[in-house]
This record gives sequence, structure tokens and C-alpha cells, in this order.
Amino acid sequence: MTRAAAAESADLYNAPMTKTELKSEALQLSVEDRLDLAEALWESLEKEPEQPELPAWQRDVLDERLAADDSAPGAGSSWEEVKQSILARL
Repeated sequence: MTRAAAAESADLYNAPMTKTELKSEALQLSVEDRLDLAEALWESLEKEPEQPELPAWQRDVLDERLAADDSAPGAGSSWEEVKQSILARL
């Protein structure tokens, strides 16, 4: 391989992925790795200085869920319990 071809190949290798390519690569990961990636992405959102406005329908759904939670505070499972249950099945 010539030096120019090697440089071009390295440039292609280091080129940023498109959103479609990134999604395709992420879906190739194992379930555990996808869960880790989803968790890391979710946690990164709370660090963003600007948060998008919720659409009205989404606010309505959240209000309904908060009301349901207030009426039965002991129901449900924590995220850690759910995550452990999922990982135990793998």
C-alpha cells in the first residue's frame, strides 16, 4: 500500500460516523453493552445546560403517572431492581 493510500485509509477510519452508522453499530452490541450505552447516554442528558420543552401530550402522560404513583407509593420496583432482573435473564 502506498503512503497516500494508507493516509486515505486512515482518514476514512477516523472519519466521524453518521447517525445512521452509529445506530447500526450500536445495535450490533450485546444486550448488556447496549444497556450500558443507554444508561450512559441517559445520564449524559441531565448534564446538558439546555433541556428541551416537553410536548403537551408528554406532560399529560407524566402527570397521569405521577398521580398514579401518588395514589400507590409502595407499588413498582426501583430501576436497580429492574436492571438486575433483566441482567439475570441474560
